Amino acid sequence: MQSVKEKITFYLSALLYLVFNFRMGADAAASIKATLWQILQTAPFVAGVAYVIIALLQYMAGGEKVPWNRRLRLFFALGILAGLVYAIYEYAGVGTVPGK
Repeated sequence: MQSVKEKITFYLSALLYLVFNFRMGADAAASIKATLWQILQTAPFVAGVAYVIIALLQYMAGGEKVPWNRRLRLFFALGILAGLVYAIYEYAGVGTVPGK
């Protein structure tokens, strides 16, 4: 990471990743537990998709490696999208029975 702007945007993307995967609980401990469970559920899928995209980028660049900060930024971006989609699915009440 070269400049201060890159560092700031990197940390902001990490923070947004946590915000989009945040889940509310009855108290702070329950919120932390639910958020960690959310991240543990989605991280393997996000990492797999990021791995495939990174492999394609490296192939198209003639084998040139993608820097680690760019890999993590891609992971965070995909994680933000996955967290958003999962939150919409979860908060919309899909699969729940009304009245219970």
